[in-house]
Amino acid sequence: MTLDRLEREITKCRRCPRLVEWREQVAEVKRAAFRDDEYWGKPVPGFGDPDARLLVVGLAPAAHGANRTGRMFTGDRSGDWLYRALFRGGIASRPDSISADDGMRLTGAFVSAIVRCAPPANKPTAEERALCRPWLEREMDLISGVKVVLALGGLAFDQVMRILAGRGLKVPRPRPRFGHGIEVDLRPKGPIVVGGYHPSQQNTFTGRLTEAMLDDVVGRAAMLAGLPTG
Repeated sequence: MTLDRLEREITKCRRCPRLVEWREQVAEVKRAAFRDDEYWGKPVPGFGDPDARLLVVGLAPAAHGANRTGRMFTGDRSGDWLYRALFRGGIASRPDSISADDGMRLTGAFVSAIVRCAPPANKPTAEERALCRPWLEREMDLISGVKVVLALGGLAFDQVMRILAGRGLKVPRPRPRFGHGIEVDLRPKGPIVVGGYHPSQQNTFTGRLTEAMLDDVVGRAAMLAGLPTG
């Protein structure tokens, strides 16, 4: 198995009828601002450096973001925030992620999500999260050099911790609660898991997450992963 082959498998997935219907409906109807775009309308694989030491995990593709562009955190405001932070941290080659062919490169990092299809109202069900979990697990198997997982949002944090616990790693009991900046050190057999608020508009518009806060958590995760920063 290679990342390229896994990517092809992911894009063919039809496990969740509700998500399949929604992602394809959105791709057909489109948003007026993108009416001339050809929407991706399929599950979205991860993106980045196959030799990554830092794995960034979000929730799911945005309906008119990654579901349109075909690349994680690309074409929406959440992605604008994330890639600007990665750029300022010396990880991304450019500060804006516009399309899958914009030349963006990540050094030492890989960006993924716990759900691969755009969910209605950005709320995948527990069953959908469970059905999608194997895709992230298989990416983690193939990106074997990961030292740090930056989980953006509570659902991503919980799913990452669930996956690592399922691999026999000694996760603290009770399981740590998500919070911005929380760190769970599972070394030497596992990674360090860092939690951060998701750069969704719900967080950025209200000031719950600022660019300085996102820079801090990205920089901390990169430093723990041993990546050159700045």
